[in-house]
Amino acid sequence: MPGRRGNSEGSIVKRTDGRWMARFTLDNGERKTLYAKTRQEAARQLAEALRDRDKGLPIIEERQTFEQYLTRWFEIIQPTIGPTSFKKYRQQLLLHVAPTLGAISLAKLSAQQLQLLYAAKLKEGLSGTTVNLLHKIIHRALDDALRLGLVQRNVADMVDPPRRRPFEMNPLALDQARALLAAAAGTRHEALRPISPSVPA
Repeated sequence: MPGRRGNSEGSIVKRTDGRWMARFTLDNGERKTLYAKTRQEAARQLAEALRDRDKGLPIIEERQTFEQYLTRWFEIIQPTIGPTSFKKYRQQLLLHVAPTLGAISLAKLSAQQLQLLYAAKLKEGLSGTTVNLLHKIIHRALDDALRLGLVQRNVADMVDPPRRRPFEMNPLALDQARALLAAAAGTRHEALRPISPSVPA
């Protein structure tokens, strides 16, 4: 039959619905099926899958998008984190990640795409701390995907996220402190004045 190959090489056939189907067998005897719109795409997927099989790598499904995975991932982690953190993490990813990377296949997400996302968000005015948080959430999500065999590696490991900006204290100069205390005199804010002020009157 046209499109057939040896069992070790898999097979490619055209379905009645017009799609192409590639099938092959794993070392443990499990049968895997891949689908594509063209024979060329089916052949590409099959070649990549056979290569990964021969290297002992997990065979990754390409149909699940990054956004679909994140949606399911949030359902899984919700019981493990506080409601405030859950809401914050979900909002950050839906607002800043899903519009750009959501439609990309989870299996095809690359380190370069993440790096470009972080650069774009910094350029838009997002703080390094916020972008760093995005990176941490994505890293944890991809770690879980790796553990579940949905990706072959965590591409977030290959990305340099921006550093969080440490909180910097800017103490008032002596004349500024005196002016502040003088302005607070006679108001309700005067109660905040230390009992033993370090700033001489």
